[in-house]
Amino acid sequence: MSPLSILRRHRVAALLGAALIISPAVVSLAQNASSIGTSNAAATTQTPIAGIKAPNGSFAPIVATAKPAVVTVTTVTKAQPEAMGGASPFDGDSPLDDYFRQFFGDQGTPMPRTPPQRQAPRSEALGSGLIVSTDGTIVTNNHVVDGASSIKVTLDDGTELPAKLVGRDAKNDLAVLKVKTGKSLPAIKWGDSDRLMTGDQVLAIGNPFGIGTTVTAGIVSARGRDLHSGPFDDFIQIDAPINRGNSGGPLVDVNGNVVGINTAIFSPNGGSVGVGFAIPSDQAQKVVAKLMKGGSIQYGYLGVQIQPVTPDVASAIGLDHAGGALVSQVNDGSPAANAGIESGDVITSFAGQDVKDPKDLSRAVADVAPGARETLDVWRKGKTMRISVDVGRNSDEAKTASTGDSSAPSAGQGARLPALGLGLMDITPEIRQQMNLADNEHGAVVASVNPDRPAAAAGVQPGDIIVAVNQAPVKSARQVTQAIAQAGKSGRHSVLLLVERGDAQIYVAVPFANG
Repeated sequence: MSPLSILRRHRVAALLGAALIISPAVVSLAQNASSIGTSNAAATTQTPIAGIKAPNGSFAPIVATAKPAVVTVTTVTKAQPEAMGGASPFDGDSPLDDYFRQFFGDQGTPMPRTPPQRQAPRSEALGSGLIVSTDGTIVTNNHVVDGASSIKVTLDDGTELPAKLVGRDAKNDLAVLKVKTGKSLPAIKWGDSDRLMTGDQVLAIGNPFGIGTTVTAGIVSARGRDLHSGPFDDFIQIDAPINRGNSGGPLVDVNGNVVGINTAIFSPNGGSVGVGFAIPSDQAQKVVAKLMKGGSIQYGYLGVQIQPVTPDVASAIGLDHAGGALVSQVNDGSPAANAGIESGDVITSFAGQDVKDPKDLSRAVADVAPGARETLDVWRKGKTMRISVDVGRNSDEAKTASTGDSSAPSAGQGARLPALGLGLMDITPEIRQQMNLADNEHGAVVASVNPDRPAAAAGVQPGDIIVAVNQAPVKSARQVTQAIAQAGKSGRHSVLLLVERGDAQIYVAVPFANG
């Protein structure tokens, strides 16, 4: 299980093994801790916040302001009932059912009965939330309410109320609930997360482990953390202890205002080790406003597979700096394809916003309403050009191609590039059949990779198909060899290979060996 865990707590004892520290239902947010990055979204200059002045450094005035607006969110999820004893040929949908009815049903003989159903287990989960409006509007994490058949909210005074799901958004991991009560509820104010600086004091409020509303204190440890959980990752990292059950609770500044929604922790053992993550309030407030208005959010879609422009990539294609988003593949029929975007383009701006890396582009496109016409700047073969695109609508089906594995071919005519550590083969009819390649697919197949040479270090794998060198198409192993040789003679420090791997295309920049 990944050490990056969502903070929802399951309370059914049957679901918690004695040897497990983290509930089996806890959802992983990232592949590993080393993949945590820092986005550019928080790189701007920040201004310190002047907070509440409390005697003896006490946080009590802040807690008195914020805590009444913090709630506990309890959800129930029911599994599908199972037939005791397994499947039966006499279930109502069995083709034998009509047969037995014909011979026994009209003669007074009891029909074989479907085995009794085992009572479906009931999973109860717990998280936190915050009241943002006196009319009972509550914000929490999407993963707290995901899959819930019923939702209950417990107010700070102990009042329990049924809650209605107004809307939720998985990409931002936020949800909006509504409770009805005959009185005005205490609400907490949104703060300005953009003003938070590393080192600022913060409070985390929630219901860890279901023991009751709890306040912990700490500082902002970092800004702009990217956990690779979605296109909008821009987390505030904090050292205030948060645990399972804190999900959806507020992160409060010294003014008593919400500057974040506590969402995840990094932990090797399931408990707090001082590395927590919160969604910035400036991001959350915009999402909540959209959810309150429409119940869901429609995201823009471009239809490209992109990757970073590393220094080696920039050198290979002649860019004077590493930046932008390199298009490795354009989905057929996508808005990008219709606009004329090509594989090999480097997108440097979109809708008037600079694109420094792929994350910038993903966020910018997702924020645009489907159907809008926007412009983007691309760098293509040494020239900058502007392209207009009609942004499409993102959906579960609108996904970039995934990376697959291919096995190396076993026969064919080829060439060797010992300096890079590559052995290449032409796509012969035998190899085409063996690798299940289309008739119009051309290039050179990577037959072998020397593990001690630059190509292996760059990520080239046996079975890859090289279809372009420095953005020029190639149809044979000889053409690949000639193109790479030409790149070396031009004085470039690396060569850019467009590689097909499974169903995806990726660019790989291979530096030339120094002797």
